[in-house]
Order: sequence, then C-alpha cells, then structure tokens
Amino acid sequence: MQNTTHLNEAHSRADESPAYWSIFLIGFGFLFVVVVLAKLVGVHWRDLLPGAEDAKSMSQGVKAAVYTFMSHII
Repeated sequence: MQNTTHLNEAHSRADESPAYWSIFLIGFGFLFVVVVLAKLVGVHWRDLLPGAEDAKSMSQGVKAAVYTFMSHII
C-alpha cells in the first residue's frame, strides 16, 4: 500500500478551512439575529432552531443550530 500521509498533510481539515468558518459565522450571525428577535417578540426560540432544544444558553443554542444546519449542507 502506498504511503498517502503527504496527501493528507497538504489539505487542511474541514474545520480549519476559511470556507467552513465563513459558513459558520454567517449562519451564526443570521440565527443569532433570529433568536434575539424571537426573544423580543416573546416566542420560545428553542422550538425554532433544530438542535437547540437542550441548550442552556442562547449562544449554545445558536451554535448547536448552526452545526445542525451545516451538517445538512456540507
């Protein structure tokens, strides 16, 4: 079997790529605004975001929702 470690070293991991972080930050910003607006209106925001049902804080809920969203598009 060939040694392919040099191929793996040449490519960065998905969680280190600029595209990954761009998608994460855009999604986090958008969902954070949605959560803030939902809180202002009085809507239970954890029901709106997939993956955020068991979150203890707003930022944890948004982060969980972004990871759930990203798992569907990546």
